Amino acid sequence: MTQTQEIIDKLQSLIGIAEKVTEVEADKSLVRRFAQAIGDTNPLWQDEAHATRTRFGGVVAPPHILTASIMSGAGIRPKVTLPFNRTVDGGGEIEFFQPIRPGDKIVSTTKLVDVRVKDGKTGRMVFVSFETIHRNQKNEVLAKSKATIINLE
Repeated sequence: MTQTQEIIDKLQSLIGIAEKVTEVEADKSLVRRFAQAIGDTNPLWQDEAHATRTRFGGVVAPPHILTASIMSGAGIRPKVTLPFNRTVDGGGEIEFFQPIRPGDKIVSTTKLVDVRVKDGKTGRMVFVSFETIHRNQKNEVLAKSKATIINLE
């Protein structure tokens, strides 16, 4: 058995095991700075008087603040690394269920959900897919995200 196959087998044994990878508080200053950083002037993110009159009843965070949360955390890579030279983004998606409110403590828990091996034109490719569930301090699901990385031999 090759070293690569041993590592792939180890990855496959980790499928379904959840690990808390980030915990971020979405305080008002983070929400404001994030909205400014992405150039989003929607008053729902910063104007309490405006936001109170909406269906949300108060200021909420731009939904993609979760992207920043994911990127700033421990990441979604497994503790096992493949001995390949290149890794590329295989795509991702986020499904939102509830708004993120200032003061929410977002806990993101990631698990490995799939490991697939394919032979490509330039060599072996290993597709590693993850699912992350983002919850607030009340244990309510805010969003689910999925991501795939492709390791190229």
